[in-house]
Amino acid sequence: MSMVLLRQVPVDSPVHRLWAGTKMIAAFAVSVVLMFLPAWPVLGVMVAFLIAVIVAARLPLGTLPRLPWWFWALMGVGALLTIPGGGVALVRFAQVTLFGLILLTVSFLIAWTTPMGEIAPALATLGAPLRRLRIPVDEWAVVVALTLRGLPLLLEEMRLLRAARRLRPKSGLLQRATDNPLVDILTAAMAVSTRRAGELGEAITARGGIGQLTATPSAPGRRDVAALAVVFVVCAGSVAIALIR
Repeated sequence: MSMVLLRQVPVDSPVHRLWAGTKMIAAFAVSVVLMFLPAWPVLGVMVAFLIAVIVAARLPLGTLPRLPWWFWALMGVGALLTIPGGGVALVRFAQVTLFGLILLTVSFLIAWTTPMGEIAPALATLGAPLRRLRIPVDEWAVVVALTLRGLPLLLEEMRLLRAARRLRPKSGLLQRATDNPLVDILTAAMAVSTRRAGELGEAITARGGIGQLTATPSAPGRRDVAALAVVFVVCAGSVAIALIR
């Protein structure tokens, strides 16, 4: 799978210049429409809209992840299991699969076009009304932002640990039952993650605490209003098409 997953692609485009909160609102709107109206016309409109956004974002083809063979194998097994349910079950499975792929693509688009440093301030701005209910919005925003920032590092660590294990010399003795490659890799990944988390916590404390991560001014502009208007038109058009049909 592509190693640019959950990493910003350094190109200049209208999508990159949008406020991070605008992209989150758009993703939420698309997910709500698909959740209640997962019909083929709606799915088709959303796929066309995502392709247009990818083109507008000027993302190179190498950015798109190459799904592993086992993913397609699981899709094939799932399709075979729905055959006894008839054509309706198979169609529903295809719709749910496409629905999931669309949501994944929307999530990846946010990561590919948004600096990770803008996630926490945008979440804090969007959740500002919840502060009146004494909800720790800033803390939640920081947790989400740090999780998104740490996932690519964790994936890279897992890849390196797996490669390092393959390079280990093989012993002529019989492999012990307790020598489990998966357990070894997971244990090493947990140890590395714990060390990185400690270092990250010390760095955040040295810079003034988690409040500094959400203190950056973050607000939408005119282009964000225009972008949300386009998203609203696409969602409303999808709903209208589904209802007329």
